[in-house]
Amino acid sequence: MRTISVVTPVHPPHLSFLAEAYESLRAQEMPPGWQWEWLIQHDGETAAEPPFEDPRVSFASSPPAGEACTRNMAVARSTGEFVRNLDADDQLTAGALRRDIAVLLEHERVGWVTSSARDLLPDGEVVSRAFGDPDEGVLEPGQVLDAFTGNEWRLPVHPVTLCVRRDLLLAMGGWMALPRSADTGLLMALQTVSAGYFIATPSLLYRKHPAQVTAQGIHNDPVDKKLRYGMIVDRAQALRSLLAQPTTPR
Repeated sequence: MRTISVVTPVHPPHLSFLAEAYESLRAQEMPPGWQWEWLIQHDGETAAEPPFEDPRVSFASSPPAGEACTRNMAVARSTGEFVRNLDADDQLTAGALRRDIAVLLEHERVGWVTSSARDLLPDGEVVSRAFGDPDEGVLEPGQVLDAFTGNEWRLPVHPVTLCVRRDLLLAMGGWMALPRSADTGLLMALQTVSAGYFIATPSLLYRKHPAQVTAQGIHNDPVDKKLRYGMIVDRAQALRSLLAQPTTPR
């Protein structure tokens, strides 16, 4: 069996949502010859293991280190050739993993996939996101960065829907070592070195609630945002410059 690894960082405010995330995973219909594994990593050493009696689910905890490090510790335990992110408070839609796998198998030059998402409001209502998605298809290297820098830091795709080839993820160092926007940092590095693909069919219900990271005041603090986005863009542009340099024969 071939495996896609689903990685989930967990922080105490989000533990109560894990059961719904699990049900969305359990409902996935996989392509023939494929299976999923779910690697849950708790950011801190005090949480009890979730009561999922499923051999496909693996739980571990580590000292508090933030979202990026927690995701990377989950990846360190993974065995799949593709890695799909699923935050603890979100849910996959029907067919999400199947579509990711199909794209990465069909397009050899595509290293990563993102997809449309829908917001899940506290009252259970599902609504479209506030701004539009790109057309379905291949995203050429540099396309996402140019859109990000040219549109007041608005991303054309949702980084939390990321599915990536594991070897490429490791080559990029995993999620970027930032206190916030680590998923954006990884996406910008990936889109610099590899073509991506956008799937128009929604793959995720993105839960909106007061305890989510993006709802905290520091996430939108203008000084903090300028620093971390500046670091993200500088890294991507440095990668772009390195790739543009001609290689010197030895």
